[in-house]
Amino acid sequence: MKFPYEWQIGWRYTRASKRASRNTFISFISMISMLGIALGVAALIVVLSVMNGFQKEVRDRMLSVLAHIEVIGPSALPDWQKTAAEALQNKEVVGAAPYVAAQAMLTRDDAVRGVLLRGVEPTQEPKVSEIGSQFRAGSMAALVPGSFGIALGNELANAMGVQVGDKITLLAPQGTITPAGVLPRLKQFTVVGVFSSGHFEFDSALALVNLQDAETLFRLSGPTGVRLKLQDMQRAPLVAQELAGTMSGELYLRDWSKQNRNWFAAVQTEKRMMFIILTLIIAVAAFNLVSTLVMTVTDKQADIAILRTMGAQPGSIMKIFIVQGVAIGFIGTLLGVAGGTLIATNIDVIVPFIERVLHVQFLPRDIYFISQLPSDPRVNDIATIGIISFVLATLATLYPSWRAARVNPAEALRYE
Repeated sequence: MKFPYEWQIGWRYTRASKRASRNTFISFISMISMLGIALGVAALIVVLSVMNGFQKEVRDRMLSVLAHIEVIGPSALPDWQKTAAEALQNKEVVGAAPYVAAQAMLTRDDAVRGVLLRGVEPTQEPKVSEIGSQFRAGSMAALVPGSFGIALGNELANAMGVQVGDKITLLAPQGTITPAGVLPRLKQFTVVGVFSSGHFEFDSALALVNLQDAETLFRLSGPTGVRLKLQDMQRAPLVAQELAGTMSGELYLRDWSKQNRNWFAAVQTEKRMMFIILTLIIAVAAFNLVSTLVMTVTDKQADIAILRTMGAQPGSIMKIFIVQGVAIGFIGTLLGVAGGTLIATNIDVIVPFIERVLHVQFLPRDIYFISQLPSDPRVNDIATIGIISFVLATLATLYPSWRAARVNPAEALRYE
């Protein structure tokens, strides 16, 4: 297959030529532009993949404790089994469990901490969360009705200075009215378990008790709601809307994205800003491509003049330098996408190797809960980055190519 002469000449200007030192220099500058684009693309892919990895890691740890959807009643749900059965009729729902949610205070000696108290049914809770498998000491099965046992997050247990078997006092905000006035409701609990979800917010402020003990303590006629687990957590907002239209009673449905809206909004804003900032690296490489093509046009004015005298049209001259610029942009983008994807998918091997060689640790275990650098390369992000890079490189070729098409053959050959 024979390509048009514009393609052949443009490609010749891009690759090195051993017969002409001037061509070699121009090709070297082209290679620098190509590597600049490749580095920009690779850096953007790696950074976004790492940010996606952190977001996924934190989200998964949060959802090991949180439910995908919470169905909340106006006060209590005595007939929670009916609510759970209605929810399970939706094919997206794979698990349901009752719960009581309330705020309380824990005291022991001089230590006082506010906590989010959750009453759970040990036999039902594994259907909607993984917290039962996160116990470091004791187990969820020890939350026996009537025993008033309590399980604490590891950070909360350390702050209170307790371990399995110790006694701790719980203060409920709802007081008891007596002739002497309103007295706080107190109850002594026994620590029967310590869990670690890997998320500081929950490990430092969450306490679990048996569902019946929570109902007794807060004088409820039933659980405050039902927690649901879905096949696909990404569909939680849509499934919540569907359930709101099919379930009976005055119920409020809240999906996991609403519970942590501020955090997810902050992460998305940070990711968007990083994308814009790092895209500027690719833009700088594209501007470098402009200077490369301008140098090429200046160096090849005699060649342009000869082609024009042989009958080449200005549009053909323009195509030659567009081919050169597009080739540089395409190869640079291709190298960047390949290199960035390779690094992003093997970052769990590359980072430990760098740590061993330099004798450093980027994420110390005693400071960060995530000790390994996570990565989640996504096809949509990679495709978007590649398209943006190629478009910027293509746009960068237009002005130098237009200048080449306007070269006056007589002026160019005057001193040749």
